[in-house]
Amino acid sequence: MTDTAPTAPPPTTQVTLADGRVEIAPGAPAPTGPYANEDLLPVPVEKRTWTTYNFSALWVGMAHNTASWTLASGLIAVGMDWKQAVLTIALANVIVLIPMLLTGHAGPKYGIPFPVFARASFGIRGANLPAVVRALVACGWFGIQTWIGGEAIYFLAGKLIGSGWTDAAKVGGYAWTMWLSFAIFWALQVVIIYRGMETIRRFENWAAPFVLVGAFVMLWWMSDKAGGFGPLFDQPSKLGWGADFWKLFAPALMGMIGFWSTLSLNIPDFTRYGKSQKAQTRGQALGLPTTMTLFAFLSVMVTSGSQAVYGEAIWDPVQLAARTDNTVGLLFALVTVLVATLSVNVAANLVSPAFDFSNIAPRRISFRAGALATCVLGVLIFPWKLYSDPQGYIFTWLGLVGGLLGTVAGILIADYWILRRSRLDLADLYRPGGRYWYEGGWNWRAVVAFAVGGVLAVGGASFKPLIDGRPIPALAGLADYGWAVGLGTSMVLYLALMALRGRDHASV
Repeated sequence: MTDTAPTAPPPTTQVTLADGRVEIAPGAPAPTGPYANEDLLPVPVEKRTWTTYNFSALWVGMAHNTASWTLASGLIAVGMDWKQAVLTIALANVIVLIPMLLTGHAGPKYGIPFPVFARASFGIRGANLPAVVRALVACGWFGIQTWIGGEAIYFLAGKLIGSGWTDAAKVGGYAWTMWLSFAIFWALQVVIIYRGMETIRRFENWAAPFVLVGAFVMLWWMSDKAGGFGPLFDQPSKLGWGADFWKLFAPALMGMIGFWSTLSLNIPDFTRYGKSQKAQTRGQALGLPTTMTLFAFLSVMVTSGSQAVYGEAIWDPVQLAARTDNTVGLLFALVTVLVATLSVNVAANLVSPAFDFSNIAPRRISFRAGALATCVLGVLIFPWKLYSDPQGYIFTWLGLVGGLLGTVAGILIADYWILRRSRLDLADLYRPGGRYWYEGGWNWRAVVAFAVGGVLAVGGASFKPLIDGRPIPALAGLADYGWAVGLGTSMVLYLALMALRGRDHASV
């Protein structure tokens, strides 16, 4: 009998550190091939440096922005009083924090962005489906925020230049100078994103407190105009606390959740730079629900004040600031709007789709090319139409977004936490034929769960003012709960389909 040497075990491709973070093993080659590029590879542990403060500042910068201001003030405009509006927003942000922390866990642990994280459940090729859906939503948000920033430049320049600027000839329903302002703000954001993630981090650190101060200044100005804080608190609800309020509460709550449902998916794009799980968990818990509720309170107070002073609820802070005759106050308010809009738009609406579009063709599309594609698509979506009416903005746009993205969140959470117990193989996330390849790179079970959850979540929704009617009127009863319906349906269906598949012998 001839002795044979035992077969050596294959070398490990990843190592787990004492704090639970995972990275490619020292000496092991980095993933290569058609599904990898520098922007999509895991961030090395030594470069995961963001602290609790960085994540808190990120959320303060993103929460304290004009879109979230109009989110709260829009509830006043549709009939709520300040207590009802703040309650709705506070509850929504506590709810959305849960999936935010669950999906954000993969970031500091593995150093991977959202589209790579989605490969574990949707397949290496199939991850392009949720990535593109998320990217297109970000394009819409980018366009809306850029229009807001353009408005601020338009009014600011008008105050300095005079009526020759504000009363310029109209093109497409707006002064040509408004279109020019829109283009200037668009170009400014392109410059910032081309500087990279470190520039974004530094910008968020100083922009966050500046914007908060600006919001308090607006509150002081409006209370002074109204003759004190009393009139701000005294504006009554047009709905009361009866059936009329609760009928509006559910779709409003889903809309508020939908506002951050985008980030609840792609938060790994940021947490991948986290120094530890504690840093991202504490930073997000401190930064999101608290600051968003505070900013909502400031917003509804100022909007209630505008109702008392001007006889109507002016939900757009740019339009409201333009009412002042104080040049210094106007300049400060509009500069605050510019900083706030830059802060959230670059961080929330350019970083994610840049990674998402890069995931489509990693060898051809870089992070910067993906960001530029976002900037172009953000214009083609016609954001001025989405933003023109609070009814369409909150209930149509945010409701549809929340329903679709809640569906994706349900699949990601079910796969990562329930099926895999937060264990992933880094190399296989980039390798054709590996455990995340499924059938030809697609996990059809995730696609089916996404499709069914999406139809149930938004099929019965009203698409006004974009189009009249509901695609599937029989599902109208589910439309007010779109985010919850999408998340719950996709989670249960995905788990059921994966159970029928049987335990994958190659799963982690």
